[in-house]
Amino acid sequence: MTTVRDHTLPREYLMRGPTVVQSRAAPVPLSVQSPVHSIFHEPWWLDIATGGHWNLAKVVRGKEVLGEMPYYTARMGMWRVSHLPPLTRTLGPVIKPFDADGNVAHAQHHRLSIASQLIEQLPTFDSFFQLFDPRVEDALAFALEGFTVSARYTFQIAPDCTIEQAWARLHSKTRNVIRSAERKLTVAPIATPSEFLQFYEANLHERSRTNAYGTSVMRQLVNAFVERKAGHLLGAYGEGGRLIAAIGLVWDEHAMYYLLSSRTLGAHAGSISLLIWTALQHAIEQKLTFDFDGFSSPATFNFLDGFGGTLKQRLGVERQSTLYSVARTLKRRMVPGAASGFAPNL
Repeated sequence: MTTVRDHTLPREYLMRGPTVVQSRAAPVPLSVQSPVHSIFHEPWWLDIATGGHWNLAKVVRGKEVLGEMPYYTARMGMWRVSHLPPLTRTLGPVIKPFDADGNVAHAQHHRLSIASQLIEQLPTFDSFFQLFDPRVEDALAFALEGFTVSARYTFQIAPDCTIEQAWARLHSKTRNVIRSAERKLTVAPIATPSEFLQFYEANLHERSRTNAYGTSVMRQLVNAFVERKAGHLLGAYGEGGRLIAAIGLVWDEHAMYYLLSSRTLGAHAGSISLLIWTALQHAIEQKLTFDFDGFSSPATFNFLDGFGGTLKQRLGVERQSTLYSVARTLKRRMVPGAASGFAPNL
């Protein structure tokens, strides 16, 4: 199992209201050593995000675990579904690297074989969807098993980029708003998870919105990643030490992820940009990829594009029963503007 490092910093369903299917106890922690194992695969993360209701497909040869794939099972009305749990950005298979002595064909066959065996273990769902990290290369196995493969995107800054290079890559407008924010705001760690959570909920209330991730799940995850030193909370403070913007960051051995953000109405236009720039510098210092964690609208794309990151593809795999597919199509026709079932990122 991958152990996250301590990086101390000075960051929808078609039918709403899923209810968790009562399943067996949480499975044995993932044990495959692989570079695609992310913080979102960590058992403690999945325990909280799913309320302990996740399972694990596993391929074992002798005593050696060759591949694993966690999945969440829930009910949405009459449907049995397996989608991404709250705040869990990516999942997918974790397959042990195969020593094929440079033989690409043998390595590819190995991955296809293990991924296919993992897929065979999945229960029958009315709707299944997972989004893969850009490092996961196993979507083909799902396509061959009848899943639909689609593309989403994220921006990343590679760990070999220097801070000077990262600054030069920023669009001029982004640099300007960061400079402006630096003159008026102070960036500092948020003292406690409760301060961040209260701030987040207050801003939602001010906008007459509810927490899309679930207040309880977010509270538990934020407390857990701070306690485990697998994440951090940064705040931008204005006059009188008043918190006006905040971001939540998590990391693993490979990457730092921009996970959460919130700001007050009327906050400085560059407050979030300043916080992201601060977090990006720390990621570079720690030799971690900085992942902007995708975007859900053209406006978010334009905002994140200003940081000069490299566009990376994240493949999604999806399979639906005929009845579920028909119901989803009817819902879209009957409810103008109804959200597509589960597209967390464009």
